[in-house]
Amino acid sequence: MLPKKFRFISSAALIALGLTIAVVGFSRHGQIKASASEKPAVATQNSAPTAAAQPQELPPGTISVTAKAVTTAQFLARGHLTESSYMTVAEYVDAIAKANDGKTTFKKGDVILVPGIEPQPIVEKSRPFPKETEVRAIYMTGGTAGSAHGIELVRHWKQAGGNAVVFDIKDSDGSINIPFDHPLAKKVKNHPITNLPKYVRFLHSLDMHVIARQALFRDDNIAQNHSALAVQSRSLHQPWRENGKLVWSDSSNKEVQDYNIALAKYVAASGVDEIQFDYVRFPAEGNQADAEFVFQKDPKLHRDDVIANFLDRAYAQLHPMGVLLSLDVFGIMAWQRQVDLSHTGQDITKMAKHCDVLSPMIYPSHFFGMDGYAAPGDAPEHFIGVSMDRFEKVTAGTGVVLRPWLQAFHWRTKTYSPEYILKQVSTSHAHHGDGFLFWNAANDYSKPFAAMPTMMANPQTYLYTPATAVAQSTPNAATPEKAGQSQAATGSRQ
Repeated sequence: MLPKKFRFISSAALIALGLTIAVVGFSRHGQIKASASEKPAVATQNSAPTAAAQPQELPPGTISVTAKAVTTAQFLARGHLTESSYMTVAEYVDAIAKANDGKTTFKKGDVILVPGIEPQPIVEKSRPFPKETEVRAIYMTGGTAGSAHGIELVRHWKQAGGNAVVFDIKDSDGSINIPFDHPLAKKVKNHPITNLPKYVRFLHSLDMHVIARQALFRDDNIAQNHSALAVQSRSLHQPWRENGKLVWSDSSNKEVQDYNIALAKYVAASGVDEIQFDYVRFPAEGNQADAEFVFQKDPKLHRDDVIANFLDRAYAQLHPMGVLLSLDVFGIMAWQRQVDLSHTGQDITKMAKHCDVLSPMIYPSHFFGMDGYAAPGDAPEHFIGVSMDRFEKVTAGTGVVLRPWLQAFHWRTKTYSPEYILKQVSTSHAHHGDGFLFWNAANDYSKPFAAMPTMMANPQTYLYTPATAVAQSTPNAATPEKAGQSQAATGSRQ
């Protein structure tokens, strides 16, 4: 072992040697950096200082994401679509690629620019819309409305001459197609329409009148998962079934009514222009004698009173929000048969006092055994004409607008075609219908699309123009064809 003195000298020598190497290395590193900085910079269109020198300023609405693993523009588009200004994943993928020099696949650690992010929540307001204005609409399920196909369908409908759409907020199975927090709402993870104000804004950008359809009292979710709120069976002391199906909530139960009003108000606050109530009635089939309802505790009340009172409450809360309220009713109710009235509670005269628009479902194929027609589906002129005349008579003096649902499906008719569509529309028009709504459960509107060019080219035969609009467009002319009918129709609604 070396003496202590030599150990100290050796240690000192080592330290000195280490300092010398460090200084040389530092000087060499500095020379490399200097050499690199002396090279000319590579010119780029969007060159920016390095992150160490100054953070890159992102364009408005753009965020940066660091990939934690290999990812794609499509994955990012799906994840951020709801909070973005884009309506479809495909459109958003293109935007992300453009923001990242055309790249759509990214490695772990890549910094990715994601454009189009909007501050949340988006606020959209209902647009004033005179109830007499003609509506030319198609119906879409929530699933279709929220899909890329639905977006293109709406654009196509606009190009064809349509000016409105009806889409499901809540269908008769009780499913709600938008995020809505309520104890009675069916709990689902994914909604077809993830951002309702954004969707409404898109429809407004196309100058579309926005109608949100809400199935009320036929509600599988309530009947199956909240049994105390369902129609009750007198004999079995359990929820009542309509022809074996557990599908009806108790239309007279205030908790059920309040739930539906709460949903309608939430939707109205999201900017839609019109709330459309469907299944605003009691069950019409099944063992009626066995069905027990809350309202029957008061012997003075009848089903039509319950429906009218509910509509009075709903209308009083919705109308101040700037939306129209429309009601879907059975076409057969124009006949006001006692058997229909006692089951459904749809007293048209009473209902018309608590809404802006009545939309009778006058599908010719549904008039089974009526007026001696073996095939009513192939007699659209008769059943639409008679129905509209009857509805106009029974609603006279109420101020309600009649805007019918027309048949856009081939069920129980051998003559379904573009010509079939034209017959329905022209007949409704001749009998004072203010526009039309086309129903096809599968959202297949190939026949209406084929018929639209003829309609738009012949407005006097197919399209409704309020008398006020006619007078404004022809201030010094004599009353034109159809204007007399429009005045009569408008007069009966004041």
